[in-house]
Amino acid sequence: MPVKTLREFLDKNKIKYIAIAHSPAYTAQEIAASAHIPGREVAKTVMVKVDGKMSMAVLPASYQVDLKHLAEVAGAKKVELATEEEFKGLFPECEPGAMPPFGNLYDMEVYATESLAEDAEIAFNAGSHTELLKLAYADFERLVKPTVARFSTRSTD
Repeated sequence: MPVKTLREFLDKNKIKYIAIAHSPAYTAQEIAASAHIPGREVAKTVMVKVDGKMSMAVLPASYQVDLKHLAEVAGAKKVELATEEEFKGLFPECEPGAMPPFGNLYDMEVYATESLAEDAEIAFNAGSHTELLKLAYADFERLVKPTVARFSTRSTD
């Protein structure tokens, strides 16, 4: 979804947000550094297949998905990482890997790790590798209605 469409959705819902332009960055940690935002506040969207159904796992830049825990949370037999080839066609308006965590707009289940709620704000890719949107976590949760649970661990790198 282009930033325009996402902004229209947020505006329609009367959500206050900030757009942050940054130099091109591709990993969530690089984005956090480039935008001068703590890594725990930059949410990355990891595409997963939950019993074969494409879903989004949303977690802080400095964390990684624990697939076993996510399967338990989802009540699924199998959860696996999706390949870019499997999901890129679902987000034709977005640069690969820069889709915002608004799976509700794509009829997709969204799982948000509970550590995201520890901060008042959340920032995320807005469809490109050069712009973030930052808004209140409470607004994100209200609009997206993710399943919130613990399914991630802090990265060791």
